[in-house]
Amino acid sequence: MKKSIEEIARLDGRYSLRAFEFVQEGLSRTVKKHYSDEVENEGPHHVTGKQLCFSLAELAAEKWGYLAKVVLNQLGIKSTIDFGNIVYIMVENKWMHARPEDTLEEFNDVYNFEEVFEKNYQFSNSKN
Repeated sequence: MKKSIEEIARLDGRYSLRAFEFVQEGLSRTVKKHYSDEVENEGPHHVTGKQLCFSLAELAAEKWGYLAKVVLNQLGIKSTIDFGNIVYIMVENKWMHARPEDTLEEFNDVYNFEEVFEKNYQFSNSKN
């Protein structure tokens, strides 16, 4: 029987449940961004670690604005390798899929959190 995300997060202990949910939400968003209408009609779609990391940065900035880095850190996520760790924990527990050629290393140092979320952060205009 497949473990729940709550159980996976609790057993791993490095990342909060919200971290797993955030990565799962980001994966769904990334797949839709890269495959649009095809998502509903076909099985699993592949995105790279780099694509997922950049999509997660966008999602974090949208959700939490200038506090994105602080919130991610509170969830246990301090660098892009943490996104990869979460992905591979979910792959091991059959919540996500990876191709044989995919590796954890593709998540290593994709970008620097301080650069992306603090130094280069740009406020987006509110959509009215």
